[in-house]
Amino acid sequence: MTFEDYKHKDSVVIVYSGEGKGKTSAALGLMVRALGNRWRVAFIQFIKYWGVSEHVFIRDIQPLYHDQLYFYKGGKGFYKAGDLSEQHITEAQHKEAARDTYKKALTCVSSGEYDLVICDEINNAIHDGLLSKQQLSRLMAARATRTSLCLTGRNFPQELLNHVDIASDMTKIKHHFDDMFVANKGIDY
Repeated sequence: MTFEDYKHKDSVVIVYSGEGKGKTSAALGLMVRALGNRWRVAFIQFIKYWGVSEHVFIRDIQPLYHDQLYFYKGGKGFYKAGDLSEQHITEAQHKEAARDTYKKALTCVSSGEYDLVICDEINNAIHDGLLSKQQLSRLMAARATRTSLCLTGRNFPQELLNHVDIASDMTKIKHHFDDMFVANKGIDY
């Protein structure tokens, strides 16, 4: 088989899932690659609303890319994560934030305006019941012909894998969090 025997896809659905670190980092690398190719990119954040490093980075580079890079920070933080959850946010507020963020993602992915839409942590929102698997399926089906979609977060629904072109499982081998160390700024967030 030669290179000429391979076919071309106008767009793909990419999933970065699993218990290991690196899902958002991989999506950011994909964003960098797309911007370097002069693509229009939408980065939609479903969970992390506090000031994590990637938000600062995206905010700082947005002026360089003007309307080539759209960033939306939705969500209300960790949901039902014990001491890590945001104590003053109700389940209804989490669900409303997830729905609002989903609407932004659906608009971006279906508009044809973007070459790549990254929905960071959407898999967590599905797994936690803030959004439904049907909504995720509709999001994938709504893609404009030339819009690629990247979905990150733990627990991607296995039954939707047949709608995905590329799926990577980030497997944790070891993480210092298991030894009761807190996350490191600049490394873990």
